[in-house]
Amino acid sequence: MRYGLENRMTTVARDRRLTLPSVTSSQQLPFNSNTKEPIVSNAKTADVIIVGGGVAGLSTAMQLARRGSDVLVLERDQLGCGSTGRAAGLLGQLRGTAEATRMLIKGIEIVRELEQMADVEIYVQTGSLRVASTTERAEEITELVGMGQSIGLQIDDLSIDEVAARLPYMKTDDLLSACYCPTDGHLRPTELVDAYVKLGTKHGVRYELGSQIERLVIENGKVKGVRTSNDEFFAPVVVNAAGPWSYLVADLAGTVLPTAAIRHHYLIVQPDADCPVDVMSPAVRDRHLRIYSRPERGKLLVGMYGAEPVGCDMSELSPDFDMSSMSISKDDSYVRDVIEAAQQRFPWIRRDREMIVTTGIMTFTPDGKPFCGAMPNIQGLFHCAGFSGHGIVQSPAVGVIMAGLILEGRSSFDIDAIHADRFFDVPSYRDRSEIESKCQEMYVSYYGRVERPIS
Repeated sequence: MRYGLENRMTTVARDRRLTLPSVTSSQQLPFNSNTKEPIVSNAKTADVIIVGGGVAGLSTAMQLARRGSDVLVLERDQLGCGSTGRAAGLLGQLRGTAEATRMLIKGIEIVRELEQMADVEIYVQTGSLRVASTTERAEEITELVGMGQSIGLQIDDLSIDEVAARLPYMKTDDLLSACYCPTDGHLRPTELVDAYVKLGTKHGVRYELGSQIERLVIENGKVKGVRTSNDEFFAPVVVNAAGPWSYLVADLAGTVLPTAAIRHHYLIVQPDADCPVDVMSPAVRDRHLRIYSRPERGKLLVGMYGAEPVGCDMSELSPDFDMSSMSISKDDSYVRDVIEAAQQRFPWIRRDREMIVTTGIMTFTPDGKPFCGAMPNIQGLFHCAGFSGHGIVQSPAVGVIMAGLILEGRSSFDIDAIHADRFFDVPSYRDRSEIESKCQEMYVSYYGRVERPIS
């Protein structure tokens, strides 16, 4: 079965790009069909090397392997242990553009196929709400719902009485409007990783763990492979899917990738006993308060895109840095901001509540859209990074996109808005400090700005 997506075919070959390298299939390695354990091999060559074992890299590896490519994934630590392992996983299909919305609609179809093939439950379909407490936000919802409906998304307005009935633990008396999408929900990151690895292994993907990238092997403007802390591997195509480290991998090729690493936190809060959070309660987005929420095993997960982001210089972290070891106190000013914002929608959330604070690192871009594809300066080097907090939910479709670009030089999606070279000739996106400033501005405006839909 192929994940064929029926959007119009869009060529990605533009005049200023180099011709894409030819990638041929090779003999697949043997694997144990009775286990989902990844194949680990000492083979030094591949058709495609993928740097990074998060969901973007794993999805790309699986899709390439299903199409016959010999794929090697290099991961500095363990698979799915970076930003993927710290993600909240919300999947809201309604976006600011029709094409971005279509991508997530198709992504759910791919996830449903993954669930069947890997025999694992990945998607929790709780539905989701957008709520508005200001006139401007109410207009935003009206316009976005109209756009969503025009392309076939199942979404509609919901009365405030109905909102209160669905979420009795949420303050609703200040709301002016809301919309509801019954097919939204959240993805389980661990199960998604398991599915990608299980199916990737079935089709011969090899995984090298504990492989820290030290050098990209480039000759005459063409990528030839990579050198790690342990070994050297060769392939005509290398995919940079290194998450928050992706700009450092690009630096190894003398390429500026305009991404920045930004810390992000969310709470998992124990609710009142007399007002429980149902495990199938809808997710909520309140863009005016900059918060999102969803149920988490009888508790409430609440996160916030705050007004004062904290950047992270990945070059300063030790080679053995473990993102799962990151922690932050409830007394930290950022966490206090999250609690105060959450209290305005969920008044029962207080600092003295039993809660877990999860912290991780997101990879943002200046426009909040990922970089997918090649740049014109290095033939065979592709980028798949900068998902701005949506790597989990975009990864199913992104794997299909990247496989199409690498093997056929085109995608079944209209990807102009996410192509990796869109800022290549822009001087202001060459300076690291300016890039970080623009990415942090986008983080602040991610929920802060009012979206106007683009068809």
